[in-house]
Amino acid sequence: AGKAIRCKAAVSRNPGEALVIEEIEVEPPKSWEVRVKILCTSLCHSDITFWKMSTGPFAIFPRIFGHEAVGVVESVGEHVKEVQEGDLVLPVFHPHCRECRDCKSQKGNGCSVFGYRLNPDMPRDATSRFKGMNGEVLHHFLFVSSFTEYTVVDVAHVVKISSEIPVDKACLLSCGVSTGIKEMTDGGADYCFECIGLASLMEDAFNSNREGWGKTVILGVEKHGTPLALNTYLLLRGRSVTGCLFGGFKPKSDIPLLAEKYLDKELNLDGFITHELSFQDINKAFELLLQGKSLRCIIWMDN
Repeated sequence: AGKAIRCKAAVSRNPGEALVIEEIEVEPPKSWEVRVKILCTSLCHSDITFWKMSTGPFAIFPRIFGHEAVGVVESVGEHVKEVQEGDLVLPVFHPHCRECRDCKSQKGNGCSVFGYRLNPDMPRDATSRFKGMNGEVLHHFLFVSSFTEYTVVDVAHVVKISSEIPVDKACLLSCGVSTGIKEMTDGGADYCFECIGLASLMEDAFNSNREGWGKTVILGVEKHGTPLALNTYLLLRGRSVTGCLFGGFKPKSDIPLLAEKYLDKELNLDGFITHELSFQDINKAFELLLQGKSLRCIIWMDN
């Protein structure tokens, strides 16, 4: 646990350019951290969004993307009690410390200790656990960075799951499926969901709602800082707007329940997986998603 590991990672060095498979060093976990051996990962549109980003405070390179994955705990740092070496886990972008007022509340899935941030490194000390072979710092992404054979994640971002669920299906629970499934259960004409991240579409969704109880749920992240303008008369008539992150789920308590639903055949995950690729072919996954040819592409680590 106390030594750095050399492994392969798909490093993004410049916006919009192909990822480069290269050898890196992954430092041992510090206190409250977990080092995870990634078994498989997947590509999400959020990875694409930040990979293409060439300006602004979040355009940070070189970087290791990826935030949907499943892996096995390789080692843990001091104070980590809830997982141990060999556990099957999901590294999750959404934090769940279980200690703060928000995490203990049943009213939402926020975390007042860690919040929702886009910092490019570890959440507690704002440093990276990745280095290039020349000592160059490689930045994290959404506190997960799964496009690497090994990663280091804060324990607040780690969820232990049953080893009975197939790992490729479990991978989907770490972001995409969890984000959408709760909204699907409440669906119908009385709800509108904005998933792109454009203020104009958020307004269109709101204006399309039923008067009296129509609800607009915003899932997309507005990337341009455009303010949202809503007709107050329509609000007074009973329409409402809310945001939703990670489907409203609390990762550590709710994801294991979703895994159980899959095992009990109450949740279909198989249909989301349209392609499977080797880690060496990770750039093909980008091509497929950009061309609209895939829903989820499982990327298997070569180890």
